[in-house]
Amino acid sequence: MSQHLNHQNHTQVTSSSLLENASLMFHEKIWKFQRKDTQCQAFVKSVVTSRLFKIMMISTVSMNAFFMVLWTDYKTRYNLFRLFEVSEVIFVSVYSSEFCMKLYVDPVAYWRDGYNLLDVIILAILFVPYGLRKVKGKHYPYLNIADGMQSLRILKLITYSRGIRTLLTAVGQTVYTVASVLILFFVLMFIFAILGFCLFGAPERGDLNNWGNLALAFFTLFSLATVDGWTDLQQQLDDRNFVLSRTFTITFILLASFIFLSMFVGVMITHTEDSIKKFERELMLERHVTVMEEKQVILKRQQEEVSRLVQTQKNVDHKSFAELVENFKKTLRHTDPMVLDDFGTSLPFIDVYLSTLDNQDATVSKLQELYYEIVHVLSLILEDLPQKKQSQSSEKVDER
Repeated sequence: MSQHLNHQNHTQVTSSSLLENASLMFHEKIWKFQRKDTQCQAFVKSVVTSRLFKIMMISTVSMNAFFMVLWTDYKTRYNLFRLFEVSEVIFVSVYSSEFCMKLYVDPVAYWRDGYNLLDVIILAILFVPYGLRKVKGKHYPYLNIADGMQSLRILKLITYSRGIRTLLTAVGQTVYTVASVLILFFVLMFIFAILGFCLFGAPERGDLNNWGNLALAFFTLFSLATVDGWTDLQQQLDDRNFVLSRTFTITFILLASFIFLSMFVGVMITHTEDSIKKFERELMLERHVTVMEEKQVILKRQQEEVSRLVQTQKNVDHKSFAELVENFKKTLRHTDPMVLDDFGTSLPFIDVYLSTLDNQDATVSKLQELYYEIVHVLSLILEDLPQKKQSQSSEKVDER
């Protein structure tokens, strides 16, 4: 018995170790797998991420939206039926090509992006009407719903607009806070719906059209919360001479519209501002990285020019170092930005600093002239003092 158990444990340990080794080998093969079409992949990636490709896709989606607007008019759709069919084939081909190119660039990371998943859903919706027409026929009753869902293809603009994605990120960050506010708002409406049903939904003399049951009470409270036609609702209650109707209506409007809805708007605005500030910081960082890359390119080119000039100096004797510097200046371009390590060494700063020094020298000279005038006035005052003392002493003698 013990030998059987030992054999069973040994087989379990062996099988588990084999599974672990097999999984390790599988993961190692996946990580060691390298594509052999790296050059083609890099080329397709450069095309997909290029600015021209984005402009082309935005133009395609915009043109598709314009054709959908024309498609809603029956006469235009009847007269341009062939044009709409050909354009639809072109649009679907462009969207499918975009999907294939992005999937080819990175088949794994493509599915991790939520916006790419949105594109896949939109692409799947594009083929729904064709499938329904083939399977159910042209007179399928729900085919108009599938045609109406084609308007979702305008959402493809979200992928190419960072501003819209920033706003969507802000909305996504407010989900938990907004959910809490909406739950509190629902609790408030639930309390006032039952209270309104009990006060104004009596079968004998109540307002059955607005407070006859809980569903109608919720709909009426929603109209009061949005302050849409609340005076008409209140007038219907006043016509039935309900005593607490005005207190009920004013209290609910103050709580729902002025507190909860304002809180909802405030939360959205706060998170939107945070997302916009984060978006601006990212833009500044990207610009800084671009400037640094340009700086490195210019530095490399200038270093190559200096090396070339030094090598030329070894072969050809220059008359002076100034001639070598002049030759180097000829290699510089007016369109090159200044590559500086410190703001204090830039030409605009030096120009402003020298102008400031000139103004400072002028101010100092004016102060010196003012001081000279003050000293001159003081000297004149000192010269007049002995004469005044002598006149005062003579006046005292005459009085005696």
